[in-house]
Amino acid sequence: MQRTLVELIAAKRDGLSLSPDEIGRIVSSFLAGELADYQMSALLMAIYFRGLGEAETVALTQAMLHSGTVIDLSAVPGAKIDKHSTGGVGDKVSLCLAPLVAACGVPVPMVSGRGLGHTGGTLDKLEAIPGFRTDLDVKDFARIVGDVGTCMIGQTSEIAPADKRIYALRDVTATVECIPLIVASILSKKLAEGIDGLVLDVKVGRGAFMKDLSRARELASALVRTGTGAGKKVVAVMTDMSAPLGHAVGNAIETREAIEILRGGGPKDLLECTLVLGAEMLVLGGKAKDAAAARATLLGAIQSGEALAVLRRMVAAQGGDARVVDDPSRLLLAPSTVVLADRAGFVTGIDALEIGLAAVAMGAGRTRVDQRIDPSIGISVDAVRGTRVAVGEPLARLYTNAPSPALEARVRAAFTVEEGREPPAPGPLVLGRVEA
Repeated sequence: MQRTLVELIAAKRDGLSLSPDEIGRIVSSFLAGELADYQMSALLMAIYFRGLGEAETVALTQAMLHSGTVIDLSAVPGAKIDKHSTGGVGDKVSLCLAPLVAACGVPVPMVSGRGLGHTGGTLDKLEAIPGFRTDLDVKDFARIVGDVGTCMIGQTSEIAPADKRIYALRDVTATVECIPLIVASILSKKLAEGIDGLVLDVKVGRGAFMKDLSRARELASALVRTGTGAGKKVVAVMTDMSAPLGHAVGNAIETREAIEILRGGGPKDLLECTLVLGAEMLVLGGKAKDAAAARATLLGAIQSGEALAVLRRMVAAQGGDARVVDDPSRLLLAPSTVVLADRAGFVTGIDALEIGLAAVAMGAGRTRVDQRIDPSIGISVDAVRGTRVAVGEPLARLYTNAPSPALEARVRAAFTVEEGREPPAPGPLVLGRVEA
């Protein structure tokens, strides 16, 4: 006999398993209004404490995925591969990665998000480009992927609507930090893009949502298992987020830095992260036999200018001012204030979380969903880890219309400066890798 919706909530409360059909019925009933918000909230709390098995997580992902439109990109030749990051400070990789990989022959359909907490959002960075539209419908999205090789938009009402409603409840019921629910939320949106494979960048450290490696590995493994169970090629790479990635933290300033990568410049750590993830995407997409060959192909696309050309075409196709690709300084920044070192020595650490929170406090991020951000506001980290500084030399620059001593002090305190004869040994960027 079929269990009622209340019985299904009670079953999960008691640690019992739900069948794929039962999970599908829960999601469809919730969207139809037959399962009330307070009942779904009770179920989410039960899942938070009792967890979901692998089959249950796959079933929830599939039910949320099929609650809306699954984009058909079959008319676009080749394997479609996307990348998703769990979020970090200064993580502008998607902006340079998508056009770079597309330039190497792998189509990259990408549905991205806005800033969350202390971490920046890809959509906010793209919208720093005058005229750039991230609110395209599914038809235009598919067309641009076919014409340009990549397109970057936000989640529409057509894509995984169950995820949007369930996430809103998780946000206000203290059930966000639950790995099965995180997995279903991420993958339902990503699989709705019509992709064949996915590379996941699971950030680890002070500036990430996953602070320790064991927890990050648990999430990475769950994402890979569930994505593979849904019939996709999935690889996860765990990368360091103890310090900001690159120098720029903000919106226009991060977009500038991402463009510089495709112009053959930019910070070494940002380039390396882009190449690591891009190599995984080219291998999954069948355009390279291994990581070494893939890196050579990626670097060739930068050196030839083809990657920059793809970015230029994508910006124009999405209504943006493509002149910024050739002149990133067109992305205007607020007046700058320099944060000076108050002691001499080597920079041995930079607290990514504090830098991210300072950027939000300045207005580069949101403290409310409906809050507008100023794309010209940001932080430039001048003295990266390993830099030797003297008293009075720059640690960072704050781009803000409202400088304050308290803000400068907060950013200064994020830097650890210690005396020593030798700079600290550089730590690894890649902390691990998970595949099926």
